[in-house]
Amino acid sequence: LFVLLIVLMSLSLIGLIFVQSFWIKKSIDSSEEQFSSSVSEALNSVTNKISERETKNYFDRYLYAKDSIGELKGSQLTNFFFIDRDANSNEIMLYEHGILEEDYGISSTFFDNGDGVDSTIIKNLTSRRKTTIWKEDFDLEGNRFRLNPIQRIEKIGGLNKMEKAAMEEMFMVHAKRVPIHKRVSKQEIELLLQRELENRGIDIAFEYGVYSNGLPTKVKSTKFKYAETNVYKAPMFVDFEGISNFDLLLSFPKKKRFLVQSILGLALLSLLFTIIIVVAYAGAIYQLIRQKQISEIKTDFINNMTHEFKTPIATINLAVEAIRNPKIIIDQEKVLRYLQMIRDENKRMHAQVENVLRISKLEKNQLDISKDRVDAHEIIEDAITHVELIVADRGGYVHTHLDAERSEVLANEMHFTNVIVNILDNAIKYSENAPKIDVYTERAKNYIIIKVQDQGAGMSKAVVKKVFEKFYREHTGDIHNVKGHGLGLAYVKRIVEDHQGEVYAESEKGKGSTFYIKLPLI
Repeated sequence: LFVLLIVLMSLSLIGLIFVQSFWIKKSIDSSEEQFSSSVSEALNSVTNKISERETKNYFDRYLYAKDSIGELKGSQLTNFFFIDRDANSNEIMLYEHGILEEDYGISSTFFDNGDGVDSTIIKNLTSRRKTTIWKEDFDLEGNRFRLNPIQRIEKIGGLNKMEKAAMEEMFMVHAKRVPIHKRVSKQEIELLLQRELENRGIDIAFEYGVYSNGLPTKVKSTKFKYAETNVYKAPMFVDFEGISNFDLLLSFPKKKRFLVQSILGLALLSLLFTIIIVVAYAGAIYQLIRQKQISEIKTDFINNMTHEFKTPIATINLAVEAIRNPKIIIDQEKVLRYLQMIRDENKRMHAQVENVLRISKLEKNQLDISKDRVDAHEIIEDAITHVELIVADRGGYVHTHLDAERSEVLANEMHFTNVIVNILDNAIKYSENAPKIDVYTERAKNYIIIKVQDQGAGMSKAVVKKVFEKFYREHTGDIHNVKGHGLGLAYVKRIVEDHQGEVYAESEKGKGSTFYIKLPLI
């Protein structure tokens, strides 16, 4: 179930990251489509405005030439009439349309044709449209006696749409013979492009070029380079048949950066939330694994505690049964021996319980540790006396090499003695043969280094990392050849840290272990 939970959480996280990545990619694609659409609109607008400007220039030149230097060669007036009578309303509508046709001789320099002809005949058509509505008045006998005008509309204008289109086509035919750099300037293209792009929210550097049938012209920016994939194109100077010999090309060297920046805020926000979720997920997984390990360690601790309590309980039970025996109870020497056994086993269990309670108080900062000036060498010697009988009984030794010139520290004598005893006890427990222990001291600046070295079973690197954790013991299955609850070194670490010191270990499997304690000198 635990593994399944981890797998489901991992799949959920991977799915979430995938969705976020997909959303960011879709946002970039959507932004690129919108960018392309806006650029195409801007290009078409620019080319249309350039074409309209060119046509307007021709019309202005034409009107100026006609009004200033044109010579009237001839004129003709044509009038059209249309009369309609409404019998129901007694109204008569008269529509009159007159067209004045004038021929002007325009200098040949207007078209810059240079063909030797002195002038060109241009027709000017003026339209006069007049609409009048008359009301018929009748006398009592029903005879019409008067027409009263009730509405009159008169319009005088120039060319109509068809005539204007004809003029534009004529101008286009002539304009095709003019070089492109004379039809449009770089400054005009740059100004129009910049204005149209900014109006559409595109404010980045661009390069442009005008191409004629796929070949570059003089009209282009300095750094423009043609590339099929990253160039936007729009036709210029399209004639009435939809044919164009020129294309305006536009490229953006920093397009990718612009597109990314356009969604950067949302992308960063999405990334931030994703990171928070990943961190929260990693923390949850870590806590789950940690809780599982603690559960296993506590189970192992309870098993070890139960195993360790079995022996003293069984010993006490046997001693009580023996004392109850009528033959034994009258033997005072045996009774006292059994009572001593009960007292010793009771003290042993009490010490184990006190060890657990002491660690608990340390973690809650409820253990009051008063510190005095003490000699570290004396504490080491005192601690060795607690274990030297056990070491001697197993045929081992504890040698001291107390070489530190200064050894006075601020410490709690009882607790610090327990620290050294616990480390020595560990060295004895994990020595399969006769314990061989060496204790060294040396001075390092304002610190004293206490080194306890044994030649026992040693530990792997993985065990060294966890050896100071509460309840941790190297896993040995159900074999209890080494007594303990995994609390001794945890207690050592908490006491040393409370003394503003450091404790760490070095070890190699099969070659023994070395524990270091570093305390500030006074």
